[in-house]
Amino acid sequence: MLRLRAIYPFFWRVFQFRPSSCEPLISQMNKCTDEEQIFDLIERNKATLSEKQVGCAFNILWQFQKQKTSLKNVEYVKDHPQFPTLRNLTTDKIELMNDDTLVNVLDITQQLAVEAHDRLVEVLVTEAWKRLERFDINVLSKFSSCLADQHLHFSPLMGKIADIVHRNLETIQDLRSLSVLMVSTSSLISQQFRERLVNKTELLFDTIDSSQVDNSRRIVQFLRNVKYSYYPLLERCNKVFVSNVSHLDLESISKILGLYQSLQFHSFEFIRMAKTKLTEMIPLCDNPASFVKLFVALGPMAGPEERKQLKSTILLMSEELTSQQALAVLGAMEEMESRNSHLIKKIASVVHKHLDNYKPLELLKITRALIFLHFQSKDIFVRLRELLLSYLKISVIPAEISILVSAISMLPSPHLDEVGTSRIEAVLPQCDLSDLNNFATSVLRWIQYDHTYLNSTTGKQLKLLQKLDQYGRQRLQESNNLDLLWEELKSLKGDWFVESLLEETIASLQRLMDEINFSNVAGIATFISRTSYLNTLLLDRIASVVLQQIEKIHPFSILPVILPFSTLNYDPPQRNEFLGTCIQHFNSYLSIWDPLILVFLSFSLAILGCFPEDLIKAIFNIKFLSKLDSQLELLPSSLNTRVHFRLMELNRAVCLECPEFQIPWFHDRFCQRLYNKEIGNMNGAQQQMYKMLAEVLGGINCVKASVLTPYYYTIDFECVLYKRKKPLPYGNHNIILGKMPDENWKSHTQIDGSRLPPGAERIALEFLDSRAFCRNIPHLKGKSAMKKRHLEILGYHVIQIPHFEWNSMALSTKDAQMDYLRERIFGEGKS
Repeated sequence: MLRLRAIYPFFWRVFQFRPSSCEPLISQMNKCTDEEQIFDLIERNKATLSEKQVGCAFNILWQFQKQKTSLKNVEYVKDHPQFPTLRNLTTDKIELMNDDTLVNVLDITQQLAVEAHDRLVEVLVTEAWKRLERFDINVLSKFSSCLADQHLHFSPLMGKIADIVHRNLETIQDLRSLSVLMVSTSSLISQQFRERLVNKTELLFDTIDSSQVDNSRRIVQFLRNVKYSYYPLLERCNKVFVSNVSHLDLESISKILGLYQSLQFHSFEFIRMAKTKLTEMIPLCDNPASFVKLFVALGPMAGPEERKQLKSTILLMSEELTSQQALAVLGAMEEMESRNSHLIKKIASVVHKHLDNYKPLELLKITRALIFLHFQSKDIFVRLRELLLSYLKISVIPAEISILVSAISMLPSPHLDEVGTSRIEAVLPQCDLSDLNNFATSVLRWIQYDHTYLNSTTGKQLKLLQKLDQYGRQRLQESNNLDLLWEELKSLKGDWFVESLLEETIASLQRLMDEINFSNVAGIATFISRTSYLNTLLLDRIASVVLQQIEKIHPFSILPVILPFSTLNYDPPQRNEFLGTCIQHFNSYLSIWDPLILVFLSFSLAILGCFPEDLIKAIFNIKFLSKLDSQLELLPSSLNTRVHFRLMELNRAVCLECPEFQIPWFHDRFCQRLYNKEIGNMNGAQQQMYKMLAEVLGGINCVKASVLTPYYYTIDFECVLYKRKKPLPYGNHNIILGKMPDENWKSHTQIDGSRLPPGAERIALEFLDSRAFCRNIPHLKGKSAMKKRHLEILGYHVIQIPHFEWNSMALSTKDAQMDYLRERIFGEGKS
């Protein structure tokens, strides 16, 4: 008898006998109308419940939760007296569960907010780990999502999942499951694996139903996670979003807009449609959680009336905002460039109330936003400083210390004590270029503050700056992979980088330039144009890669590729072939490009003296300009003005250089408003030069200062030379020294004043500061060269006076400067 009792449990598990009421019990569960009935069934049948019935109980409990919106109900289920019974039953039956039930129970357990360290979750994860190799792709994807929800992105278990996907990628045919796995494992994949995943996704993309928005959203999320703006996939996903925008809810639209912003991917069509949909939601969002999402998504692209509604409503809800909601609103206000002082003060007070709950990165965002919004409050900034310093004293992660130091340096009193300085020094060997740059920028702010307000600069700060230089150069010299180097370089900016590391960086890029290819050429080109450093070997390599691999380069990358050549005024050896190849490549995309991208692209080509007729006529037509006007309404005011200014410059260039296109000039009003804003006083150097020119030319009535030319170029000084280079006096002069001239506005396409007598010549004198030249050599940059070209078309003889000549030792005396002006104007030396 004892032997029979001993082997009974064995037979129970192996042969899995079930009570005859198994199916009826599941039927009873399906008929339950609330959680109490489910728990009552569990209590009455706990001795006989099978693993299948346990799984069914979890499923039905979760179905009840999905029908409710309150988080309190989740707590009710988790804290129910019978939930421990269900937990224990699950633990006992776990080995008998099939794979799908096992992972489904784990997923529901996490949805019910059971902590990751709970024994039930641990047992479920452990059992799943044992079965990992046998999971089918759907179960594997769901399990990876569960691990991601536990923030186990970098765990060995997630690494095992990534390895399984890597080995079995060719056999995977389900894009939904693959997209989930891509997002979950994105922190662990290599560049080569990334490329394989992207290629596989492209192959499977046509197999999905275009209404499955979630697949496309996950694909875009994966690209965001791996920082890869792969345009072909982004375009295909964007088409899915656009075709389904009417069915998207606030949550989906908000996520998609955030992903696009991170990837710097612009879709005017989606943004326009999303704005319409979001605007319709304004009266429907009546709680802080939903309205904050609406405020963040719609605010930056809303018109004046919508912004007014958004701000008034968020002001009424401000007292109900959580810490994260207040932070999101503050960030949106920064992006909106808000100047509503009452709202800024109100949201800042809510943030202040929750200040102790924020993490270092969030404190940096708060500091940056408050400074940008010109908010002033001693209390909040003092508390911010205390919190940042307390985090700094205990932090050991370089990236986090970099964030904390950056935030401290932005505060009104950015001084850092020796404890903070020692924290920086301790992590320097572990820092990448981005962290080193952040530290250096912060140290320079401290030096400037100490010098300005404390009239002192400590040797400790200067020594720290020297160490930063040393570690930065060392990291550049040791770099041996261009793609990894580019990841560190692409966000670098500021005085320290330019002054200390730019030359070493260019040298490293030149050393690795054989690694420039279709995938990184646009990024490297963008970096070079941003630095204003002319290195002909690098630019020739970029041009060569474009010519050889143009079919692999996405047309959207043509603008950044062309940019350094136009910015730095450089023609590669195969100039015509290079430009022709670029133009031919993007021509087929003219109808789908965002208007503002076309404007910037056309202007970059115009600087190079290149005016493709198809491109110019695509821009200067009523349909395109109407579309551009619609897009400008969605942009922040600063970007709006920048795009409009580029369109004006392009319009001017076409009118002057391609009159055969018969494109009209239509920017008089814009230029008049712009010029009125820029009216100001001449600086001391301009006044000095004005007096000298008056002396050289024979009187103040022989020179004009701050002259406005046709098509609204401004030139520093103008004079007219008659026969034998004799200065020709102007008529009445109403110029007061130090004041810009008043203008009588009219259509400004002809030179004002009477026609010059035969043999007379207008002279334009331009003083060129360092911004007009490449950073490393005295080579004129593109925009300055184009201005000279245009002034000559307008009939001027242009004399450009470089700053490095005017400020040289050779011209250190007034007499030498006078002789220099005579030589440049009359072609003679001392008189």
